[in-house]
Amino acid sequence: MIIEKKCKKCRRAGEKLFLKGEKCLSPKCVFEKKSSLPGLPIAARKHRSMVSEYGTQLKEKQKVRNVYLLSEKQFSAYVKDASSKHGIVPIEQLFENLETRLDSVVYRLGFAESRSLARQIASHGHLTVNGRRVDIPSYKVSKGDVIAVREGSKKKTFFVALGEKLQKQTAPAWLKVDASKLEGTVLDKPSLGKSDMTFNLALIMEFYSR
Repeated sequence: MIIEKKCKKCRRAGEKLFLKGEKCLSPKCVFEKKSSLPGLPIAARKHRSMVSEYGTQLKEKQKVRNVYLLSEKQFSAYVKDASSKHGIVPIEQLFENLETRLDSVVYRLGFAESRSLARQIASHGHLTVNGRRVDIPSYKVSKGDVIAVREGSKKKTFFVALGEKLQKQTAPAWLKVDASKLEGTVLDKPSLGKSDMTFNLALIMEFYSR
């Protein structure tokens, strides 16, 4: 995926995507001072609300891709998989595909304040799934899986105070956190209807069905 400054992605989306986690809540956040579209003349920025149906769908797709840090190839594969499943609402399956990635679960458990940091933790081999070391951020977790900080990584500076932080956070209902063990358990599949998802996944499915 092309590397871009996180704040520019938020400006392109026209809203905060919280790509830097809690740092995006700071009044010093670039978006607070400069929320207009980057790289466009002032006259063009005034017409940002005049977007076609295709443009609206494309914008929604790009927002979700940026939030989950996915390449076009990865994201389109998730959409294709969601569309091919019988007896399952496509947007529900797409949501599940996105949320059950290891890096997404690590973020939801509270092990990291942003998905980019969660991906780094996963790719550096600091995690185990059911006792086995996994360093693939896109690894798909399932109901009953236990995700934990690897024993050899618990002494690293980043993880020393993690237990205390986890005690102050609340994970989604489909996940259970054990702060003392620095581990989390997948209790169920994530549900779009019970999530804080603000993006319109239906628009994205329409975009790819063209």
